[in-house]
Amino acid sequence: MAHLGSRRGRVLALPAGLALTASLGFLPSGAASAAEASDAPAVATAAATGEKLSYVVNTDGSRWTASSVKKAIAAAGGEVVIAYDQIGVIVVHSTNPTFAQTIRKARGVVSAGATRTAPLSVQNDNSVGEASQALSPAEAKAAAARATDEQDALEPLQWDLPAIKADKAHQKTLGSKRVTVAVIDTGVDDTHPDLAPNFDTRASANCVTGKADTTPGSWRPNPGESDHGTHVAGTIAAAKNGIGITGVAPGVKVSGIKVSTPDGFFYTEAVVCGFMWAAEKGVEITNNSYYTDPWMFACKTDADQKALVEAVTRASRYAEKKGTVNVAAAGNSKFDLAADEIVDNSSPNDTTPGDRVIDPKECFDFPAQLPGVVTVSATGAKDLKASYSNYGLGVIDIAAPGGDRTEYQTPDAPAVNGRILSTTVDGGYNYKAGTSMASPHAAGVLALLKSTHPWAGPTALKAMLYAQADDRACTNPYDIEGDGTIDAVCEGGKAKNGFYGAGLVDALDAVRKW
Repeated sequence: MAHLGSRRGRVLALPAGLALTASLGFLPSGAASAAEASDAPAVATAAATGEKLSYVVNTDGSRWTASSVKKAIAAAGGEVVIAYDQIGVIVVHSTNPTFAQTIRKARGVVSAGATRTAPLSVQNDNSVGEASQALSPAEAKAAAARATDEQDALEPLQWDLPAIKADKAHQKTLGSKRVTVAVIDTGVDDTHPDLAPNFDTRASANCVTGKADTTPGSWRPNPGESDHGTHVAGTIAAAKNGIGITGVAPGVKVSGIKVSTPDGFFYTEAVVCGFMWAAEKGVEITNNSYYTDPWMFACKTDADQKALVEAVTRASRYAEKKGTVNVAAAGNSKFDLAADEIVDNSSPNDTTPGDRVIDPKECFDFPAQLPGVVTVSATGAKDLKASYSNYGLGVIDIAAPGGDRTEYQTPDAPAVNGRILSTTVDGGYNYKAGTSMASPHAAGVLALLKSTHPWAGPTALKAMLYAQADDRACTNPYDIEGDGTIDAVCEGGKAKNGFYGAGLVDALDAVRKW
């Protein structure tokens, strides 16, 4: 039996090749600087002599300090793209090769770092190649013939819905139009007939540059770009309209916040913009099925990497304070995220990666493991941890269907594919697998919870999500490939363990009023 591929893509989906990704730990927000700010820049003027890079500069938070830091940025050869004064994060472009080192000396600066190792004008992604599995006409025809009056045409192929009792939940409610789930991803094709009825243009934008662009359609993937975000959106909220598939919460709204470059990179400034846009638009839930480039793990011992995690931490915390629950995919590297050390051979992925052994206590994947974020592992059609899914006691919060190779976990008929069927661009449908597909199932259940409990805040919603999850005991020995070799070891008890966290999400319980 062929072994799963080990190359990591930045979006956490594993279509045909089941690529790898990782997620681990979190970096606490940096302490504010105790130094008083000065009207005069505290740094020397620097000449612009290098390639243009993007940076984030994290200040101590006061508006007066921000004004002073902006002067220091200009003196150091930087150009402010946008300042998120609410959280003390400034996005900057500079051609000064020593910009980061220089601006860190300015009073009021907590941390600063380059968001990439490749110049803004040079971005080549050599690791993302999403070969999704197409839905065949024969499968579609057979599914439509078997669909009941209560089902959409392709719903018989969605084994994932009954796995979390979403089909039964839909008999009670489809969710509220007052709830919006933002898909922070590669963009969403809102013209798809299964997405158009539920799409929220008001809460959609293109954040790739770090500054929100609300030009109509800017949130869509361009021709040739990834359909990843469109697939994720369908799992959450594809309309129950008699055609295609049905989402976990087919009555709620879904928006698209595009944060991926044309080459498939998710850089810090875009991710910060995504969380801030969702927060300011009052979005109830965000789904984050990606990791932030270019570092597979960002280490707080490195000044640049520390600043990146700090910026996204501030943005995600701000969103939660504004009432948003943030959900993220745990990653597809088959890593035990509670291990003592992990080998990272994919960083930096926008130039030349090298091997490094990282300490999980010092180096983190984000946003999946930021404080307050719901971290989701993936299960397959046989209710087992998916072969690729990351795991780890104390790291995984909850599990949801993400699909797996059909030969590993074959679904019951009439479903025929072990992956997750959802929407793709140009009005189509295809199969993907990954923790990217698990996370939107959890986001959809949270949307049903919010619909049923409209006054519940993020803390209460997360508590209900975990309490209502169906317990899943450790599945040891775990030999998913059936070759006699143990592929992973689950630690913990039935109520909380490294494979499934608090258990499998339960959509039916989510629509029951306590």
